[in-house]
Amino acid sequence: MPSPTEITVSQLARLVGLPNSPLLVDVRPDDALVHDPHLIPGSIPRPEAKTDHLIAAIGKRSAVVVCADGGALSQGIAAWLRHAGVVAETLEGGYAAWQKAGQPLVTTKNLPPRDAQGRTVWVTRARPKVDRIACPWLIRRFVDPEAVFLFVASSEVLDAAKRFSATPFDIPDVFWSHRCERCSFDTMLEEFGLAIPALDRVATIVRGADTARPDLAPEAAGLLAASLGFSRMYRDDLEQLTAAMALYDAFYRWARDATEETHTWSEATGAKA
Repeated sequence: MPSPTEITVSQLARLVGLPNSPLLVDVRPDDALVHDPHLIPGSIPRPEAKTDHLIAAIGKRSAVVVCADGGALSQGIAAWLRHAGVVAETLEGGYAAWQKAGQPLVTTKNLPPRDAQGRTVWVTRARPKVDRIACPWLIRRFVDPEAVFLFVASSEVLDAAKRFSATPFDIPDVFWSHRCERCSFDTMLEEFGLAIPALDRVATIVRGADTARPDLAPEAAGLLAASLGFSRMYRDDLEQLTAAMALYDAFYRWARDATEETHTWSEATGAKA
């Protein structure tokens, strides 16, 4: 039975990818990712394990500290964080327990380099509709919760990428983009190794909405309509991204937990079922 300051693998697995998920702080040393280039989805690697830096990064969020085995390293750091007023737990059994349980992992071999603050930085075309919102949602929920997104004019994406050490996505002839009939969201799922059934279902909806193929999923037309509505509601692309995150949160939670649920009206009782 875990202690009151530990969270089990099964408990954490139910939170990963959700907007209320705690911040996962992976404090394993640098060479751990060299030997095994994977992270628990939504983790930020902080191998230096300096508590004052961690406190600044975490802010008012709750946190789960992850080390190799759930031992002294993560427990000591979590204790210091609690001393500073942070709600912090450790993962029971650490990364090894998560891996042994067969839970999903993020492959980091193609993850873009991080900036001085430990964030990945991405750049794409301004005025996003579907893919350019879906991809940032995926990254922030499953790959890098601190990721930075820059939206610039289409003609300036590659120059901005060079000037600001950012990774371009969802433009022609770059790594993180469409491949044949699959969209950038599909590419990211594949390259990050995110084999999660609910994400596969969301990917089909995104692909249908983004490539004018509403026949791929009944929900695709609805996603396209909502996406076009968001693009007209907001002049600021970052405000649009912030607002539309909830849309993808809802699709993901539906895809994970509610695909068999229906909603009907009973004339006999006047009640909704």
